[in-house]
Amino acid sequence: MQALLKFSKAVDWLNSFVGKHVIWLILASTIISAVNAIVRKAFNVSSNAYLEVQWYLFAGTFLLTAAYTLLNSEHVKIDVVYTHFSKRKQMWIDIFGFTFFLTPFCLAILWFSVPFFLKGYQSGEMSSNAGGLIRWPVYAMMPIGFTLLLLQGWSELIKRLAFLAGLIEDPTHKTVEKTAEEELAEAILKLAEEKAAKAHAA
Repeated sequence: MQALLKFSKAVDWLNSFVGKHVIWLILASTIISAVNAIVRKAFNVSSNAYLEVQWYLFAGTFLLTAAYTLLNSEHVKIDVVYTHFSKRKQMWIDIFGFTFFLTPFCLAILWFSVPFFLKGYQSGEMSSNAGGLIRWPVYAMMPIGFTLLLLQGWSELIKRLAFLAGLIEDPTHKTVEKTAEEELAEAILKLAEEKAAKAHAA
């Protein structure tokens, strides 16, 4: 089990790294969209490439961060039912879901998406739109994204089995960390209090 927990930790690190960096694709998509709109309105110049790269970036964000979402337990659950069960029952429900739903679903998507990507890559398929982009990079997001999701599902499965065996703490417990804005507000408040205390002492 210790070897499996090491594997789980490595998968968690990988998807955490991917998730925290891929999120910048949203900013890139927003900037491209804004620039495209400004150029189109100001100079009456545009290209389908600008539109398609936004779709590519959005697809990449959605597919590559699905595993990161699972890692942080932010996916949709029927909490109105799930939360009424004991922690051990919740773990068994998760184990059943990861084993009989998530794993077969990811494997099925990989079965179809890998040949689909390879066909597009080998043919150099281009968009049918004028000025459109090559298609295989966005096709690659499917097998990559679902591989990451599958690995994360296995990681979550391992952690729940380890919890039931008494080897680790509750893997679903989320530590709420302060946001950068909250930390900044606290620092400003502390600085203001220190200045007020010095002024009062003087």
